[in-house]
Amino acid sequence: MNKHAPSSACIRSGDDKKGDLERTESSIRPELLLNMPDMADRYLCGPEDNIYEIDFTRFVIRDLESGDTLFEIVKPPSDSISSEDDSDTEDPYSGRFVRYHFTPRFLMLRQIGATVDFQVGSKPIQKFRMIERHFFKDIHLKTFDFDFGYCMANSKNSCEHIYEFPSLSPDLIDEMIKHPYETRSDSFYFADDKLIMHNKADYAFDAGISDNTLP
Repeated sequence: MNKHAPSSACIRSGDDKKGDLERTESSIRPELLLNMPDMADRYLCGPEDNIYEIDFTRFVIRDLESGDTLFEIVKPPSDSISSEDDSDTEDPYSGRFVRYHFTPRFLMLRQIGATVDFQVGSKPIQKFRMIERHFFKDIHLKTFDFDFGYCMANSKNSCEHIYEFPSLSPDLIDEMIKHPYETRSDSFYFADDKLIMHNKADYAFDAGISDNTLP
């Protein structure tokens, strides 16, 4: 298993950056997304752009200090999915959004490890990269930039990324707890600098808190 430390560092109607993005959407480069001021307001590529047939099969988040598992999801085998799930009305964007619900303690962590298991289809990837950008409302929290490196064709892979969390003020932490799912992220996946996948997520940090305990 490889471990990669992240480097630290969208789109609104009327922004000049959005115009640049719309004009180049067929060939979006990493540098353009790194300089975007906000969350993407839509998915910037379609399922058909995943020409390498990358399939994420397992995702685990753990606290590096305690070793506790904080979140785990495993994709069921394809042969266990009923034929009813393969209807013509299936949403092509299904599986590209994840909603997380953590306790307030999550915001106090300094480091987490995120392990992802994935498969690659019949084409090798020379350079596989993920750029993940986190926001609370219109506040940019941090951007993570991870390099998976070379991935062989028809391979099964496992990689753990180490997330170094930014220091958050007590006031900001309180706001993030009081406003569930207004913390959001975009995850952009590039193969040889071409955008091939885009996933979104949102986050709440009020698990275990009843309404009458909030000020």
